[in-house]
Amino acid sequence: MSSVKEAVVAATTRLFVEQDTTVVAEAFGPTYVQHSAIAADGIEGLNGLANNLPEGFSYALSRVVADDSLVVLHGVYTGFGPDPLVSFDVFRADNGRIVEHWDALTPQVTETVSGHSQTDGTTEVRELDQTDANKKLVAEFAEKVLIGQDYSVLTDYISTETYIQHNPEAGDGLDGFGAAVGRWAEGGKNLVYKQVHQVVAEGNFVFTRAEGEFGVPVVYSDLWRVENGKIVEHWDVVVPIPAEIPHTNGLF
Repeated sequence: MSSVKEAVVAATTRLFVEQDTTVVAEAFGPTYVQHSAIAADGIEGLNGLANNLPEGFSYALSRVVADDSLVVLHGVYTGFGPDPLVSFDVFRADNGRIVEHWDALTPQVTETVSGHSQTDGTTEVRELDQTDANKKLVAEFAEKVLIGQDYSVLTDYISTETYIQHNPEAGDGLDGFGAAVGRWAEGGKNLVYKQVHQVVAEGNFVFTRAEGEFGVPVVYSDLWRVENGKIVEHWDVVVPIPAEIPHTNGLF
């Protein structure tokens, strides 16, 4: 693990698993730019959140992806609402301290089309020597297929043999993905990506954070696993962009 990755995992474990609020002063700030839709800006906002976690609150970490100063956590929060929330959190570190945060949270679904949960599957980061190639592959896929909507090149990027799907409404394989896209379109939810704001890669995992539309304006948080030069597994959290958020930093 890189030192930044270790530091973020250690700090968030203390804060959300052990609920040790002293870690805020030790590991965050002194400035803290908040992009979450559920927390106020700054260290004051983080302290407010940390000191008011509801009874029964917990966090389960599933996987971690780190790229330079950015660390992505994929896990499940329990206690923020009536249902557990599947989440992607992106933290930026500077000089050994966490100074910026983005997130996306969606209710956990118990029955999915594929039979996979929103967080199970491969967790091990492997093939670190392929990081740059995999990052380039997914960035091109996002630009040409997701934003450009050129589905004629889809198989240049996604495996035709193995495509494990963790989106709760889509089945495995390209056929499962295609069927889901069709159902979404019939329901007025065309899959539209407009701009990718973050690409975070480590070995076989590449995370993208984008804005677009899915019936309404949304934030797309996608995690892609790459194997032998093709995308073979996908997790995501898609959340509507709220009309108001408790700071002026924006979600991106």
